[in-house]
Amino acid sequence: MSAPDGPVGTDRSIGQLFASATTELSALVHDEIALAKAQLRQDVKRGAVGGGAFAAAGAVLIFSLPMLSFALAYGIHEGAGLPLWASFLLAFAANVLVAGLLALIGMVFAKKAKKGGGPQKAVASAKETAAVLQKAKPHPRAAAPASSRLGLPEGVGGKAEAVARSSS
Repeated sequence: MSAPDGPVGTDRSIGQLFASATTELSALVHDEIALAKAQLRQDVKRGAVGGGAFAAAGAVLIFSLPMLSFALAYGIHEGAGLPLWASFLLAFAANVLVAGLLALIGMVFAKKAKKGGGPQKAVASAKETAAVLQKAKPHPRAAAPASSRLGLPEGVGGKAEAVARSSS
């Protein structure tokens, strides 16, 4: 919030109050928009990390299967003495397990991005602010004597007040 335009204790006109309220409401709306953008950026980053993990899982399956599978299968065949077909099957299962773990990581990040709900939070906050502003009532002020409203000196107010009451 900004400091009042005039010195403390001085009354500001309705126009000044309205201008101040309009300026502050405009600043509030701009801040709400900036918040929505920041939350959206965060959700996009999370989605990008999830997408990257899914891409890494695909890359593991595509590029490492031939080389890794051959190396692993021949290693199992030599070390365990299993038939060659069983060694290749175990090598494939190991690659699928790695790809499954990477896909699981991708799903966790994708769920976090979906749960973030950045724009929805900002819209809810803006609606809450609007509801509070609609319920706001002006501060009750004591009625000023007619002499001060009419700009008359202090002692002349009695007659002016009577005239003001009778004419209204």
